[in-house]
Amino acid sequence: MSAPRLPAEWEPQSGIMLTWPHDRSDWAPLLTRVEPVFVHIACEISQREEVLIVCRDEALRQHVLHQLREADARLDHINCRIAPSNDSWARDHGPITVLDDNSSSHLLDFTFNGWGGKYPAELDNAITRNLAQQGVFGDTPCRHIDQVLEGGSIDSDGRGRLLTTEACLLSAGRNPQLDKAGIEQALRKYLGTKHILWLKHGALAGDDTDSHIDTLARFCDPHTIAYTSCDDPADSQYTELQAMQAELSAFRDPDGRPYRLLPLPLPAAQFNAKGERLPATYANFLIINGAVLVPTYGDPLDCVALKQLQTGFPQRDIIAIDARPLIEQFGSLHCVTMQLPAGVLAGSDYP
Repeated sequence: MSAPRLPAEWEPQSGIMLTWPHDRSDWAPLLTRVEPVFVHIACEISQREEVLIVCRDEALRQHVLHQLREADARLDHINCRIAPSNDSWARDHGPITVLDDNSSSHLLDFTFNGWGGKYPAELDNAITRNLAQQGVFGDTPCRHIDQVLEGGSIDSDGRGRLLTTEACLLSAGRNPQLDKAGIEQALRKYLGTKHILWLKHGALAGDDTDSHIDTLARFCDPHTIAYTSCDDPADSQYTELQAMQAELSAFRDPDGRPYRLLPLPLPAAQFNAKGERLPATYANFLIINGAVLVPTYGDPLDCVALKQLQTGFPQRDIIAIDARPLIEQFGSLHCVTMQLPAGVLAGSDYP
């Protein structure tokens, strides 16, 4: 392959991948609450592009199709495939797509080890390979990479700049054989990265990914970054998020200018039944063709975040998705999705 380029999320897409929750996963006690969220996400995406849904088995596949039919999803845009799964975080076990000099797509199947060995991940790590063997991606080449890299840990401006955190990419549980220089070399080799914007600060309580960037700061365009902001000194996250804001202010865009920064408010603290704080963040939005899906949390600040993101994406519809059930498992909207750029998918298998 010629020099790769990691496209920005706002570039044209063929579809979005979801891995459906099931009763043999950690979602078991929450299924009745979380399935409607997945249905809502799939319905919204199906109006604009294909939805590739990974189902554990045929019974779940039929169940999902019934749910989507009842919800008036565009079934001609629904492609349900069968593959065993541990969990539903498609952002991290799904393929990362790069483009070559001819704008042809190449799928990179990086190793997924459960965020540094925190959770079982053997089935999830095999999903992309399984789908490729089923012909889901048509003629798009799929290459396994024997290094750990999760989609939620990186964000691209489409021009060779990558936004990420040291806490995640340099964590000992992922690629202990590589130091910072080795990680940078791998990102240049596989993703065509020219410049890395490393964040040393930024963390959310309840996030067990070691500070995935998609909970903290995201490109809206090559000159704009939306980020999780905290102005309350009494909040335990205040110091880290203020330090992150200072780092973002010091970054320069490809033209050498400070980035336009869009602060996203921090929702009021939410807790699970065990009293653990959950990682509610508006930065975990998903860009799709013509729209941006934004996680909301039943908070008055939802409206503030939606309006702020509309300024970041003035030509796209802003669609709210109630993500409260998702954060019960310490992730949100972007975490359960993975975009597949235009030309990747071979086509729907339904009806």
